[in-house]
Amino acid sequence: MTSHAQESTISGDAAVGDPERLHRRLGRADLRTVSEVRRAIRELLLHWGKPERTDVAELLTSEIVTNALVHTDDDAVLTATLREHRLRVEVRDFVGRRPTPRVPHADDGTGGRGLLLVQSLADAWGVRTQDGGKAVWFELDGFEPDGFQPDGFQPGGFQPGGFEPGGGLA
Repeated sequence: MTSHAQESTISGDAAVGDPERLHRRLGRADLRTVSEVRRAIRELLLHWGKPERTDVAELLTSEIVTNALVHTDDDAVLTATLREHRLRVEVRDFVGRRPTPRVPHADDGTGGRGLLLVQSLADAWGVRTQDGGKAVWFELDGFEPDGFQPDGFQPGGFQPGGFEPGGGLA
């Protein structure tokens, strides 16, 4: 197993409209990076609430990273961007062959389920051809920064059109 130098950066400040971004080069066939990328995604989403969405983001990220490392014989690049309550994760590799979801058979062990998971759990996903390779991506909605208050929220009072304290409708 060959390991290449890896670079990883997290940048941005979503509080001022700048997307938070994770960018990481993944070494060829280095499956140790899968757990490292899961931790980096968790760190990126640390202050964005909804732990169940973070769990799904980690799972889907590990699936597309593993696919890129197992089914190609080259490096890959992961980019994750968090903007406007949406996470987009993209893994770019340098092999033009497009992945296809397939129905796993009982004798496949644990293999063959990655893209089916992505297809089932992501709000959007796809594959695009890019400069002699491809990018596999998915998006998840529903991320909100800690302390986020939707428009019209009134702390300690009732929300127009909602329930009044004491049980009556507004």
